[in-house]
Amino acid sequence: MQSQLEQLKAMSVVVADSGDMNAVAKYQPIDATTNPSLVYKAAQLPLYQDLIDQCITQTLEQVHGIKQQATACAQLLAVRMGFEILQIVPGRISTEVDARLSYDEDACVLKARDLIAQYAQLGIEKDRVLIKLAATWPGICAAERLEREGINCNLTLIFSFAQARACAEAGVFLISPFVGRILDWHKAKGETDLLGDKDPGVKSVKTIYHYFKKHDYQTVVMAASFRNITEIQALAGCDRLTIAPNLLDELSQQNQMLEQSLKAESVVYPKPPALSQAQFQWQHNEDAMAVEKLAEGIRMFALDQIKLENMLKVRIEQSIKSLSAAH
Repeated sequence: MQSQLEQLKAMSVVVADSGDMNAVAKYQPIDATTNPSLVYKAAQLPLYQDLIDQCITQTLEQVHGIKQQATACAQLLAVRMGFEILQIVPGRISTEVDARLSYDEDACVLKARDLIAQYAQLGIEKDRVLIKLAATWPGICAAERLEREGINCNLTLIFSFAQARACAEAGVFLISPFVGRILDWHKAKGETDLLGDKDPGVKSVKTIYHYFKKHDYQTVVMAASFRNITEIQALAGCDRLTIAPNLLDELSQQNQMLEQSLKAESVVYPKPPALSQAQFQWQHNEDAMAVEKLAEGIRMFALDQIKLENMLKVRIEQSIKSLSAAH
């Protein structure tokens, strides 16, 4: 019997949720996803220290001002990590726009174009990159514009059905509903009996998946943020699943038969009218969990972005001192 990881790969596109090149290579996923938290974590690994030095050298040659240098270096590092991972995976890398821009549509568009340009300088075509944006209304509008330019987007931090629906109506390439963080919220409220199909994060993804297939939306559903392999098993058959290395390892050690839980319906119904901004905001607002977790997720990603920039700022200052001493 094949491992459950191998069985899963026959039902869904398996994506590695990690910035660690070694972990990505070990499990041979099709794609990989990163975010500011994963980049910050990966930047502390020994295998990336030479790469960080290269990024600092390049940044010092092109950017002036220590704050601007730290910000530019952090972005360059995320792209260079993505480039290295693309030498391992045959598909795409997801690279995230700075979470602090999540409520600025124009800034999101400009930053996305900048990321694509940096990948292009490394010889990476835009069809191998997904630009990650938080699924705020400005983020969704930015993604709609970028998709028209041929820049595919991954709308992340999906917690409400309104977010998912608005992304599909905007023609977004892919969404990332966060399974585990939804579960976290319900657990914190003291709820119990949340395993398997009763897991609220699992139920959210299933609702989105069936709605998209029912109305023939082409937006890819990539479930994310898993807390255990039970959630993954309950979503076998989802378009894509982005999974952390520890859970990929656990699945690779399971040999029981894995049943396909999600299958597209054969009947397609007409699409409903698109949500207006007011309808989106009201429907999202009615979901207290989604409101709290979206805001929290943006804050957490922004905080880790700041931590990364502060770490690089120290390294940059050390490099400047070394260069000054050498002269």
